Amino acid sequence: MKLFRIGCATLAGVFLLSACGQGEDPAEQEEEDETPPVPVETSAPVRGDIYAVYSGTAPIEAFAEADVIAKVEGEVREILVEEGDEVSGDQVLARLDGDRLRLELSESQARLRKLQRDFERNQELREKGLVSEGDFEKIQYELEALKASNNLASLELDYTQIRAPIDGVISERYIRLGNTIEVGEPIFRVTSFDPLVAYLHVPEREYRQIGAGQPVAIDIDALGGQRIIADVTRVSPIVDPETGTFKITVEISDPERRIKPGMFARLSIVYDRHENALQVPRSAIVDDSGTAAVFVVEDGTAIRKAVETGFSDKGMIEITAGLDDADQVITVGQVGLKDEARVTVINAADGEDTETVAEGDS
Repeated sequence: MKLFRIGCATLAGVFLLSACGQGEDPAEQEEEDETPPVPVETSAPVRGDIYAVYSGTAPIEAFAEADVIAKVEGEVREILVEEGDEVSGDQVLARLDGDRLRLELSESQARLRKLQRDFERNQELREKGLVSEGDFEKIQYELEALKASNNLASLELDYTQIRAPIDGVISERYIRLGNTIEVGEPIFRVTSFDPLVAYLHVPEREYRQIGAGQPVAIDIDALGGQRIIADVTRVSPIVDPETGTFKITVEISDPERRIKPGMFARLSIVYDRHENALQVPRSAIVDDSGTAAVFVVEDGTAIRKAVETGFSDKGMIEITAGLDDADQVITVGQVGLKDEARVTVINAADGEDTETVAEGDS
């Protein structure tokens, strides 16, 4: 029995020692729980001028454009211009058959000459008292009416010569040689390329910011990235109640005729500027709690700093408060980063990763 008790005690001791051997070293546990540093990239804030810009899109349009219509009917006898030709105001573009109108004018002129002679004879007889005042006034009125009819016949004959209403370029020709056209039928379209315009509809909240004379940068994909600078020409004095926008007009001068009506343009209106402003990349800003903030690196630790922002332009954002020029701002790797997290800067100046330890999560 005594030997049995000693054996049981020995066996219990073996199990106890075995259980104690399965426990982990606290130092090793701490090392396993340790979070690896988060790799980040940093950059220092920069200073420079930053602009307040309103951007929008609009098609390019011709400021002046007119359809040339027929004022008399007739057959197209001659076409003097083609699409793409430059024309000036009152230039003859085409001619219609005017035979009938010429005959009507000749008849009117003949009747006018006869009535003019009758009027002159009656004027002499009136001076001699041989014609009553009423008869003389009657023939005078007939002469005036015939003169008006003659002028109308002359005008209609002149309408057989189709003329350009404005300076511009023939953008469309609707007729062919030999066509018989009716009154009011379109014949040509004349488009003026100087100036071209873009109409931008801007939300009413920007009304106090936009004014005539402000510079506008215009980017048109068809020009292969060439930027054109123009100005705001006019600002509408009213706001459209249905859309809540007001219209601004931007006139564009293009002597080289690179821009064509109908092209799609992106317009950026510069309405304010801050000089020597402190700026960081827009991507550096985090806004996970409703307040703009950035992460800066201090002794290998990510420190969250609340900041106040200003203008934003070309991928940069102005910092008006909360950041110093010497701060190293995290620009890559800040998404999901926690305050006081351990970080390693992978774009360190010496080309080597910088690592230090602090509490945090990746």
